[in-house]
Amino acid sequence: MTTHRVGALVFDGMTLLDVAGPVQVFTEADQGRRRYEISMVGAGGEDVRTSSGVRLAVDEIAGGHGYDTLLVPGTDGPPVADPVLVATVRRLARVSGRVASICTGSFLLAEAGLLDNRAATTHWRYADLLRRGYPAVTVEPDAIFVRAGTVFTSAGVTAGIDLALALVEDDHGPQLARDVARSLVVFMQRPGGQSQFSTRLALPAVRTGPLRTVLDAVTGDPAAEHTVDSLARRAGVSTRHLARLFRQELGLPPSRFVEMTRIELAQRLLVTGVAVTSAAQASGFGSDETLRRAFLRHVGLTPAAYRARFSTTR
Repeated sequence: MTTHRVGALVFDGMTLLDVAGPVQVFTEADQGRRRYEISMVGAGGEDVRTSSGVRLAVDEIAGGHGYDTLLVPGTDGPPVADPVLVATVRRLARVSGRVASICTGSFLLAEAGLLDNRAATTHWRYADLLRRGYPAVTVEPDAIFVRAGTVFTSAGVTAGIDLALALVEDDHGPQLARDVARSLVVFMQRPGGQSQFSTRLALPAVRTGPLRTVLDAVTGDPAAEHTVDSLARRAGVSTRHLARLFRQELGLPPSRFVEMTRIELAQRLLVTGVAVTSAAQASGFGSDETLRRAFLRHVGLTPAAYRARFSTTR
């Protein structure tokens, strides 16, 4: 069996976990059998300092040879498109088998032209920025990771672990990927997309006032009876005023927020093995059919199909 060479591009300011997560997956998959050989690759030979202050040594200076898999991490803050890094990514990509970005590393790929006319994702916070900055890229903001030929992109930070598990599965099959996932105590494929992190987190922050009271009530007990009237009473405002607050602050009606929050609860229940009927009742949907319609609207799958998908990264 030929050893698969993994090159992780490292640079000052990069997010440590963007590289550490995937590297640990490949290390666990190696199991002393030389399945993977991992190198830290730098544009220069100096050590780099990550955003957390941890220093990483450079094993190899980026040159004319490539890697079976090239990993491109991102940064904690706004995405970077440093010309030296972009040129390094472009040069290495030409001679590498597959290229995989983690978090905002997708911006380096986009700047290098590797995502033109491809689907891609990035951290949900920067998805719109990627879409506006690179119109030739089809951005999938809710995806945990996206495959587009030999180019892979993943969402924020720990999504690099999900992506690495998928790459291990491509290389050695689902059983080894499952073994690695169990060893690292992570999902083989986590339930849901980036929007699970979460409906509440993906919306603008509401820190005070009657709307905060309503949001806390719904997320604290999604299955409770949350009609517009009951929520307005809880907030001490009229139903019309509550609807106006939701539109102004969150850009959606109260009923949509309730439904999305209930879907999140149903997703968590389904993945742990709860039956569809029980999940529908426990999450406040009441019936299988109501849950099914909501899932098709927001997730694009039936509840049963959603649960079945998570036995594999595929």
